Amino acid sequence: MRTLHAVLPAGVDDPRRPSGGNLYDRRVLDGLRALGWTVREHLVPGEWPHADAAASSAFESALRQCPDGAPTLVDGLLVSEVSGLVEAAAARLRLAVLAHMAFGAADPAAAAGERVALRAGNRVVTTSDWTRQWLVAQYGLPPGRVHVVHPGVDPAPAAPGTVQGDELLCVAAVTPGKGHDILLAALAHLTDLPWRCTCVGALEVDPVFASRLQRHAAASDLGQRIRFTGPLAGADLDQAYAGADLLVTASRGESYGMVLAEALARGLPVVATAVGGVEEALGRADDGSRPALLVPVDDVEALASAVRRWLTDADVREALRAAARSRRASLEAWPDSAGALSQVLSGMLSEPAGRHARMSR
Repeated sequence: MRTLHAVLPAGVDDPRRPSGGNLYDRRVLDGLRALGWTVREHLVPGEWPHADAAASSAFESALRQCPDGAPTLVDGLLVSEVSGLVEAAAARLRLAVLAHMAFGAADPAAAAGERVALRAGNRVVTTSDWTRQWLVAQYGLPPGRVHVVHPGVDPAPAAPGTVQGDELLCVAAVTPGKGHDILLAALAHLTDLPWRCTCVGALEVDPVFASRLQRHAAASDLGQRIRFTGPLAGADLDQAYAGADLLVTASRGESYGMVLAEALARGLPVVATAVGGVEEALGRADDGSRPALLVPVDDVEALASAVRRWLTDADVREALRAAARSRRASLEAWPDSAGALSQVLSGMLSEPAGRHARMSR
């Protein structure tokens, strides 16, 4: 019987703050259980990735509950500000860090701690090739110790779409990093066209930003066209996708972009910023075409132009829809993700405990 200890943020199942990282954790751990692993979860409270004294103490306590030599998977959200605790734990555990994103890429202040923590363990698991390449290049991680386990996606019915293609959807927490300010500025250039945009995502991660954005939309010509639903899950989220024609995202950074795959699973084309692992998540149709229009980050005019093309050119809509339907058939499923992670973790079992993978400094 293989037993894995998983050290996770306490908010992993918080319905008010759904995230790609939380969904990934839950789906791969459930998948490992289905493959015969016993998974013991240790939930760490705190406002991660920022650790106050209480959060650091809780993290240290969680690690102490993992027996010497135990295969242990730590969510990378927890590690950058407590890297010394990670190093100490790696001296006695078979340790893997799950790096959903490279925090140092967005916040240079986090880079030093993240680098120490990721170099301490036996394995680093990333969710995209882009993240793997960044971590290897910037932190000097031995490539053989860094493994990619892509997110999966659930099969879903194809969204029927409308002839006009005027139902836009954005699925992301309403935060500056997800670029909702750029999205609203771009849509303000398109008031001469018919469209509606539904923004699905947590409003509590950055409530000041979210409130300001909603007030701005309500006070402008966009007020009747943009709807902020807050987070949705289950049948409600399925319904939001089913009623959409196009997924639009203006994110300023993405390690992968799980919502892109979720949209493609429903045959929905995408307009997105060309950042991080976005192109990797989008992939290509069988004929090599991309099921998306990509624009530079923070470029209001380019985003507006891409959405205008979608709304005004029936040939563009048909081509992107055909590419999305083709790409839909080649997406990875969550059991594939769990199987890949199981292989990575199983590889640690033959290594001496406390080996640290000795990532040379």
